Amino acid sequence: MSLPQVLHNRDFNLYWAGVVLSQIGTRGTVAANLYQVYQLTDSVAYTGLVGAAQAVALLVLSPLGGALADRVDRRRLLQAAQAVAMLVALALAGLTLTGRAQAWHVVLSVVLTTAAATFDQPARQALIPALVPRSQIGQAIALLNPSRELAILVGPLMAGVLIAVSGPGLMYVVDAASYGLLVAVLAMLRIPTLQPSAERRSVLGSMIDGARYIARRPLIYSLMVLDLSATVFSAYRVLLPALAVDVLHVGATGYGALSSAPSAGALLATYCVFRTVERSRRQGRVLLVCIAMYGVCAVLLAQSPVFVLAILAAGLLGAFDAMATTIRHAAVQVDTPDEIRGRVTAFYQMSSRGGPAIGDVVVGAFAGVVGPVVALTVGAFGPIVAAGSFWWRENVVRSYTGVVPADEGVNDPPRSSTGVAAGQPTSGST
Repeated sequence: MSLPQVLHNRDFNLYWAGVVLSQIGTRGTVAANLYQVYQLTDSVAYTGLVGAAQAVALLVLSPLGGALADRVDRRRLLQAAQAVAMLVALALAGLTLTGRAQAWHVVLSVVLTTAAATFDQPARQALIPALVPRSQIGQAIALLNPSRELAILVGPLMAGVLIAVSGPGLMYVVDAASYGLLVAVLAMLRIPTLQPSAERRSVLGSMIDGARYIARRPLIYSLMVLDLSATVFSAYRVLLPALAVDVLHVGATGYGALSSAPSAGALLATYCVFRTVERSRRQGRVLLVCIAMYGVCAVLLAQSPVFVLAILAAGLLGAFDAMATTIRHAAVQVDTPDEIRGRVTAFYQMSSRGGPAIGDVVVGAFAGVVGPVVALTVGAFGPIVAAGSFWWRENVVRSYTGVVPADEGVNDPPRSSTGVAAGQPTSGST
């Protein structure tokens, strides 16, 4: 079997490897943060503050991060964000290893790390079209998203083992090292420097331009609405410590395995994901089915009476989530011109990453009243209803094909799946 075309690219391969290794540390730290806060407070509601910290940083700083990603060299911005996150990880490691860490220290570290990520993520996504031709963007994202799941698989498993051996502190040391590694990888890339626009707008004006562009793109803002409505009510991550410890009684190691199961499912589905974005011409319908099945699997996870069934449900959940996430991210990148890509990506991450973070707060608070099983069971109907509302009427999401016109090169202005040049308003239902 021949390698995908996107892998015949030295810079993309380096970037891919660096991102995966960095994400292993990041995802392990997220799992350790949740477990440490629950261990320190014995409260699901307080554990939800980890998500609240992420939501605040994402919603407040994302537009600014996107504007900077379109104004400065994206590689340098990425390196600076990684360096800040590395310092935060080292500080939390020091507090934890010396036994002085408190719950508010962990929450504060999440705020600072997520703040750095709000500048990191727009630049990280916007850098992809500089590494590959436009016709290969879908392939690149189809590989990067499952690779991220590899990090989510390995990271929480690593966190579970390290927590069982010596507590969360060592996980934070590993995280700091992974940030430093990505800084070094970025220095090795051979990519052009972002050329500033001839008309230099203010930062606020740049952010407004990004919002206006999204308002003229039905596909992008429909995906944002769908993503947000689907993830706020089905945020399962915040409930995993309680499910592992109090419901399934499997402890820290079992928690690490349960946290990693969605990523294992995503990895097992990698071939299917890649072939779907490469060949399917009904990607909108595939997206909606996957979102609905995500909700069904969340119900199964909540209702699983034994650990093995919970692992299976979590794995299926991850597989459907990987497919839906890849289609959404590729659609946004293809539908956006390079000069505004950072801002659009930043606004989009307010739904794609802010939704689950807000969901941690909502579902965590709800679980504090009714318990984790009932909270996840009820909340899981959110993505089912959201997908159904887009399925039963004609709209730009359901009709999305994922096709990039064959005559578009790497420097051509992007077009939507309907062939309309980016930046021009289109008609269509949301």
